[in-house]
Amino acid sequence: MIDELKNKNSEELVSESIKKAKETNVEINSFVTIIDNPEHVNNEESPLNGIPYAAKDLFSTKDILTTGSSNILANYVPFYDATVIKRLKDAGAILIGKTVCDEFGLGGTGTTGHTGVVKNPWNITRGAGGSSSGSATSVALGIVPFSLGTDTGDSVRKPASYCGVVGYKPTYGLIPRYGVLPFASSLDHVGLFTTCVKDAAIVTDAIKGFDGKDMTSLKTVESLASGLEGNISGKKLFYIKELTNIEYYNNPSEEVINTLSLFKENIAKIKELGVEVYEESLDEKIIDALGPAYTIISCAEATSNLSMYTGINFGMRGVGNNIKDMIKDHRTKGFSSLIKRRLVIGSYVLEEKNQERYYLNACRVRQLVIDKMNEFLSKYDALIMPASFKAPLLDAANDVITESKKDVASTLLIGNFGGYPSITIPCGFVDNMPVGINLTGRVKGDKDLLNIAYGVEQKLGFAGQTVGGKHE
Repeated sequence: MIDELKNKNSEELVSESIKKAKETNVEINSFVTIIDNPEHVNNEESPLNGIPYAAKDLFSTKDILTTGSSNILANYVPFYDATVIKRLKDAGAILIGKTVCDEFGLGGTGTTGHTGVVKNPWNITRGAGGSSSGSATSVALGIVPFSLGTDTGDSVRKPASYCGVVGYKPTYGLIPRYGVLPFASSLDHVGLFTTCVKDAAIVTDAIKGFDGKDMTSLKTVESLASGLEGNISGKKLFYIKELTNIEYYNNPSEEVINTLSLFKENIAKIKELGVEVYEESLDEKIIDALGPAYTIISCAEATSNLSMYTGINFGMRGVGNNIKDMIKDHRTKGFSSLIKRRLVIGSYVLEEKNQERYYLNACRVRQLVIDKMNEFLSKYDALIMPASFKAPLLDAANDVITESKKDVASTLLIGNFGGYPSITIPCGFVDNMPVGINLTGRVKGDKDLLNIAYGVEQKLGFAGQTVGGKHE
């Protein structure tokens, strides 16, 4: 954990991180780029000075390859740093590598990046989740104490659950997004992975706050780390009964039964802290509509954002006798089938004849979800849910859009719909694979949410967990 690293030699820390990144990358495939001679701006006043970290390959890094895990940007080297990269550099943190993700962040499996599949370090036959897959595995393996990711639907919090680490997505706009390759701008959040809640607060304090280059960024000076006192007696939490009670599942698998049983066991432990936990109902029609609404809105926004990849200004150059043919060749050869599917969906729902039926109805579902969540959060301090079931086998991992099925992870979408702060922390194991518990709180209530998570973390006992390392 970061506090424990402050007294260690920075050069040795960085050297060890780079060595481990290279050793594990052959099997796990966490990194697109490993930086042999990373830059260090000394800042002895910062708690992050000399601390190595990794960043998802959606963050622009000056003079360092930034591919978005896509062939279309296979040779793209930016001339500037994303705001959060610059802030971490100024804080003395040392970037040792760029991590593999699903192409442009548009997937959820960790299997669609142009450098190949990211494997789960707890069991290489299973996936790491996505889209921030390499960032999750780099922390789970103990390569770095923290890593940057992005979260548009669950892309930090679900891989955190699969890999047994902490995944935090702050309030929308708390961390600026300038220089981060976009997916769906109304849903995109910068997030991060750590091995404990305290580290998540420390890192966020270093990178949060207003940025004049990002009109969605928030003005804030409040320290998050200073609010971690751990006493959460009297806090009120709620969970959604339709997704946490076994009787609501048709022919539940042993995995579902064990995951929900573990959740209830952990709820009982949390109540011992003096926390009140309540059961609330959410209309199953709304639950069933979460995934489709997300798909429609995110694909529509991706269609707009990814239109900049023309091959004219940057990225691979297409061939043709005119600009139209060059762009067509560029996008046909550069985008994977995953991206093409998403862009077809986005284009279709944005056609004038389809907007009312698909896009606008999806936006109405989003507002219904926000209204209901705000109603709940007027009575309770946070939503608590299982973050996911265990990581799926790689053979079963795919990003093909199919008929939705009941899944506890669908509630993670709520955090993006309303811009709520949301955090996943490790809570145990199901069939020898880690799973997490997720907390989602009020907009701009990050300080309170992190303190609740800190209290829960201390009770459950998985702070500092890494593969083959510390865990209780």
